[in-house]
Order: sequence, then structure tokens, then C-alpha cells
Amino acid sequence: MAVPSPDFIPGTVHLVDLDGTMHSRHADGNRRDIVLVPSPSDDPDDPLNWSHRRKTLLLSCICVYCLSVGIASSAIYSVLVPISAATNLTIADLNSGTGYMFLAFGWGCLIWQPLAQKLGKRPVYLLSLLGTVGMMLWAPNTKSNGQWIANKVLQGMFGAPIESLCEISIADVYFAHERGTYVGLYALFLVGSNFVAPVISGFINDGQGWQWVLHWCAIFNGIAFVIIFFLMEETNFSRAITAPTTDEGPIQPQPDKATPHSADEEKSVNVATDIEHGTILAPSKKTYPEKLQILRKEDLRNKVPLMNMVKRTFVYFSLPVVVFSGFMYGAVVCYFNILNATASLILSGAPYHFSASMVGVSYVACLIGVGLGTYYSGPLGDKFVLWKTRRSNGIMEPEYRLWLYVALMAGIPGGMILWGVGAAHQIHWFGMLFAMGVFGAAVTVGCQLPISYCIDSYRDLGADAIVTVIIIRNTMSFAISYGVTPWVTNMGYQNAFLVAGFAALAQLCLVFVFIKWGRHFRKASVDRYWTYVQEVKDDGLLH
Repeated sequence: MAVPSPDFIPGTVHLVDLDGTMHSRHADGNRRDIVLVPSPSDDPDDPLNWSHRRKTLLLSCICVYCLSVGIASSAIYSVLVPISAATNLTIADLNSGTGYMFLAFGWGCLIWQPLAQKLGKRPVYLLSLLGTVGMMLWAPNTKSNGQWIANKVLQGMFGAPIESLCEISIADVYFAHERGTYVGLYALFLVGSNFVAPVISGFINDGQGWQWVLHWCAIFNGIAFVIIFFLMEETNFSRAITAPTTDEGPIQPQPDKATPHSADEEKSVNVATDIEHGTILAPSKKTYPEKLQILRKEDLRNKVPLMNMVKRTFVYFSLPVVVFSGFMYGAVVCYFNILNATASLILSGAPYHFSASMVGVSYVACLIGVGLGTYYSGPLGDKFVLWKTRRSNGIMEPEYRLWLYVALMAGIPGGMILWGVGAAHQIHWFGMLFAMGVFGAAVTVGCQLPISYCIDSYRDLGADAIVTVIIIRNTMSFAISYGVTPWVTNMGYQNAFLVAGFAALAQLCLVFVFIKWGRHFRKASVDRYWTYVQEVKDDGLLH
């Protein structure tokens, strides 16, 4: 492989063509100065060339998948007390099982992500839903702590694609300048499903009993299986390395080095775009039955080495950006787990005495927060990144998106302290629900930003690097789920959440290190990056 140019830095891209001189595909409409990154091929079935309708259909299927698997993973949060009262399982046992589930959610990606890259993402989504249906049917019949933990571990293994595969599916079809919005929408359904589930399950518990909470989860996942089987397309597609190259190796695009091009050339490279934006869209070469194939011939014939993908997941621990993304994601999910582990306990006790259904209704506050957080980190975040890019002569750095963490520095510590200290002093229930809303917004932002930062930094390594991020995230989540109940019980609400709030503030300050030196870390990883990209290319995995 050619030696990389000293000008090249992974993730640093010429995103805005201020002078109109770059010979590359551009966006349409009022954003014609935005360069399409990654650059799509000429194939109309390249997911980057799909019509707006085709992309929206895929995104809708991803949202349905997230909603069904997410609800199944969090439906018990508002009915922990009824489940404990009806079984031999303590609240600590139930929370420990949840911790093991989240651990399996992370480590299960080591199995599903390589299979998705080799056999296709569509069959993995379908198998994940079928497995979740089985676990939800088994869960109400568990008789011991051991069976409960086994059920949760297997549920986590089957549900693991929700953690890492959805982001890569989104990156398969959307460009860098719009990815934040759609990853934000994924975060909306990922986090929102975890908050809407307790609302639903509280009423189901009151009307049909806690067993039906889990039965309905099985029904939801069965319906999702049918929807995805008939509507979701495969997004795996072989495409060339995205970085521009010369005989000396990859180069970093610069405004003064761009090649002028004629109007005819611009028209020719934009032919396979969206008809809704006023351009001609080449028709798909696939029939509807071909789009519904569970296993494609080209995937079955490939010789992709699965173990190489597993090994690379651990190799990426040498990339500071990947480790940072995993740590920031994991810390935010820990705060989310603390809320869920204590919500039923606090709100069903004195002085609130909420029923299971009212504990569930309280999660509406979280859903409102999720909506606000999605807009902040998604559409508003993309506008902020483009604004920063235009002020930097059209060059985008992934670190621009990290500035959005500033709002979390008030939201997460403030929400934690209000929740814990408020519970200790038995403040009015509105204060508790306000804290839950702040949590909902902060967790949504905290889930979206590290994923977008990692993918923006190492697009061609994303499928494997995201697994590294999720392993870090869910190992941290397991640790806090396993210990949160005795920790809060022994320290008391006030002291426990004061410690958590200030620890969160210290953790969030780490973002300034990467705002300042993130580009340096990426530049220092150039040689390793191109080595890993060559390995991915040799394995036939550059989709």
C-alpha cells in the first residue's frame, strides 16, 4: 500500500466547497456547496444513491427494530416492586440481572457485527428479533435467580445488534453532513424506547399482571419481525476507500489544490440523486423479491475471515478517539441505569406512593427530554457543525461536534443532584419528574455524540470500531447495574447522588482534552489507520 501523505488526517474532510472548485459529488438544492462524504459510486443500488423514499423506509425499519428490542430490555423498570413481591427475587437480584443483560448487549456485538458484515445486516436483524421473542416468552416462567440471570444474558446476546449495527446501517446510506440528524433519530428511538416501556408496562401490570408485561414484549417483537422482513433492504455494498489518493498515497483535500470542473461534469456525477430534489434518479436494478433475500449469493460466496473482525475490535483499543468515545458513552448510560434502578423504589415509596402505572406515567417526563435532546444533538448539532466548518474554510474536524457536550455539564450533574437530594428531602413530585426530564435529554445527547464522533473520525473502520465503543460502554453499564442498589442503600440518596453528580462533572470535563488535542491524536494514528483500512479492504469489508 502507498505511504500516506503527511497532509492526511483521518476524519478531517473538505466538507464545504466554498469556492465551487472541487471535482466531486455535491448535495442538491440550497446546499450545493456541501461535498458528499463518503463519495457514492455510480450504481443506483449503492445505498448512498438510494432515493429519499428508499432511505426513509430503511430508517423507519431501524426505528421499529430499536423500539421493539428497546422496550423488551426496559419494560420491567416500573414494575420491579410487583415482580419482587410475586417471586423470590429481590430488587437487587432484578437489577443484577439487568446488569448482566447490558454486559451481554455489549459483548454480543463480537458475534453479531462480524456476521452482519459477512452475511448481511438484514438476517442479523431478523434473528435478533426472533431470539428476543423467545426470551420474552421464557422470562415470566423463571423460578430462581440463576434462571433470571440466564434469561437476561441470552436476551442481551440476542438484542446486541441494537447497540452497534443500527449506527453502521445509518452510515451506509447517509452522508457526513446529515449523519448527526439520523444518528440522533436512532438515539431518539433507542433511548425513547427505554423510557416509553415503563409507561406502557405500568398500565399492563395494573390491568393484566406483570407476566403480561413480558408477553406483550414478545408480541411487539413478533410484529417488528414481520415489518422488517417485508420492508427492510440490505445495505452492505462494496465501495472504494473514501480518502482521495495519488501515486504517493492518500492526500488530504485542500481548497487550493482542488481541480476545477465543467458544468457537464457536475451534471454527470450528480445523475444518480434524489428525484424529489429535481434531478434524475437511475432506477434500481433489483426486483422486490431480490430486495427481500435473506441471504444473498455474493455474501454466501465471500471468504470474509470472521476472526479478523473479532481481533480488530481489541486492536482498536490503541486508538484514543475510540476509547474516549466508549468511555463517554458508557458514563452517560451509567447515569441512565442509576435512574432506572431507583425510580420504582423512590416513587412507589413515601411520600409519593405511586402505583406501578403512575411510576410508568412519570417516564413521560423522560420522553419529553428525549425529544429535546434529539433536536439539540441532531438537526441543531448538524447546523452547528456546518457553521463551524464554513468558518474553517470548508474543512470539517470531528471535534466540532464535541462542543455540544457543554450543555451536559449542567444537565447531568444538576439532574442527578436534584433527583438524589430531592428524594432524600422528599421534595414535591414535580421536582422529581423535572429531574427525570433532564436525564432524558442528557442521556439522548450523550448517546448520539460519541457514536457520531467515532464514525466521523474513522469512517472506514466504523463497523469494527463501534463494537469496541459498545464493549467499553456496556462493561461500564454492567458494573454500575450490579452495584447500584447496595451503593445507594449504604450511602443514602443524598450522599450517593452528590458523589455521582460531581463524578459526572469531572468525567464530562474530559471532552475539553479532545476538543484541544483530538486532531493531534487522529494525526498520530495515521499509519495505524491505513494499516487497519488495508486489512479491512483485504477482507472485503469496505461497504
